Amino acid sequence: MRRIRVAAVGAVTLSLALGAAACGGGGSTSGTGSNEQPKTLTYWASNQGSSLEVDKQVLQPELDKFEKQTGIKVKLEVVPWGDLLNRILTATTSGQGPDVLNIGNTWSASLQASGALLPWDGKNFEKIGGKDRFVESALGSTGVQGQDPAAVPLYSMAYALYYNKKAFADAGVTKPPTTWDEVIATGKQLTKDGKAGLGVEGSNLSNNIHQVFVLGKQHGADFFTADGKADFTSDGAVKAVKQYVDLMADAQIVAKGNAEYSQNQSLSDFAKGKTAMVLWQTASATFAAQGMKEDEWGVVPAPVQSGAPGQGTSTNSMVAGINMAVFKNTKNIDGATKFVNFMTGDEEQKILNKAYGSIPPVKSAQTDPAFNTPGLAVLRDTLAKSASALPQVPEESQFETVVGTAVKELFADAAAGRPVTTESVKAKLEKAQQQMPKK
Repeated sequence: MRRIRVAAVGAVTLSLALGAAACGGGGSTSGTGSNEQPKTLTYWASNQGSSLEVDKQVLQPELDKFEKQTGIKVKLEVVPWGDLLNRILTATTSGQGPDVLNIGNTWSASLQASGALLPWDGKNFEKIGGKDRFVESALGSTGVQGQDPAAVPLYSMAYALYYNKKAFADAGVTKPPTTWDEVIATGKQLTKDGKAGLGVEGSNLSNNIHQVFVLGKQHGADFFTADGKADFTSDGAVKAVKQYVDLMADAQIVAKGNAEYSQNQSLSDFAKGKTAMVLWQTASATFAAQGMKEDEWGVVPAPVQSGAPGQGTSTNSMVAGINMAVFKNTKNIDGATKFVNFMTGDEEQKILNKAYGSIPPVKSAQTDPAFNTPGLAVLRDTLAKSASALPQVPEESQFETVVGTAVKELFADAAAGRPVTTESVKAKLEKAQQQMPKK
């Protein structure tokens, strides 16, 4: 299940695209929606399942149900993550996009800046049952604070540490680690006979960002200043990046081949017993698809530096998830809001989040026993108590690209045996910061 996104565009491309849209370069920013085509909608869904076909099998019966209830036919297109952001950016500038779409929640502020998405003000939230139906942490990743959200939460996810029970038993490890020091100590016990203690996706830019953002919080760094300026070279940011890459470069509990991983290969390694631990978002459905039985793996909260997970320097996950957005110039604005209302209703939230192994961002849907399994309970607790939203700034997508690439290059250095020092980390981050738009 492709939860982690590979960054789709470079910083310059994204900056130009958003700039053009914000300046009225496309029809998408000038309209306010109409009801010229009240019987049809086009929906771009993100690839949440193990394949595009699986997503169609999950979603089409629900879209048929919506058509039966409302008379509105929804044309579905499931878009691969590698294509989704570029497709959205093209639509924001051309005005030729879907009526409703899924977006990665970390893109919310960047796409909000385009002006192409319908703002979810109080009136629009009333149409879907009110803002207070949604979990606060999920709402925190829907756009810039102080502005009306650009999207509505659809699926919520969080990171946790998954461990292979057989690998632990074979190595004589009796309990899973809870701190980073314990991860390294345990990882060294497990790294032997061609097997690795921990798996990472060193070439996956978004995953790199998710991990170093959390480590940054644990070191007191946010990667952006309070007024939204890039701050990639603070002591905390440098420590965060070095600590993550040092899992391969120094502790050597990550196999060097992981430097090239970008397409969930670390999950495949885990399911095959090649890797004993992995940090991932809502991985249970993926493990099942890989042929792994539920009793073969365990899950605990992602590690912290010391103590227990919480807020601030005890943050142990970013707020992961998928949001739904409406293009502002839709020709069926009433139908679009009805569709969002349907997809975020209690019944659909239970159906869809069960299918994808994610957590409903709608509070009342979370009460279903299906979301209280040992694995999902850990994720739900993390979202409620110890997860933080990535910086909700227009430049967030550029941040994913340039800093994610810096981390990728540092993993490549580690895999090649080149030293990863504080100075080399800082140099990579300085280069990344120079590529960000000047404010």
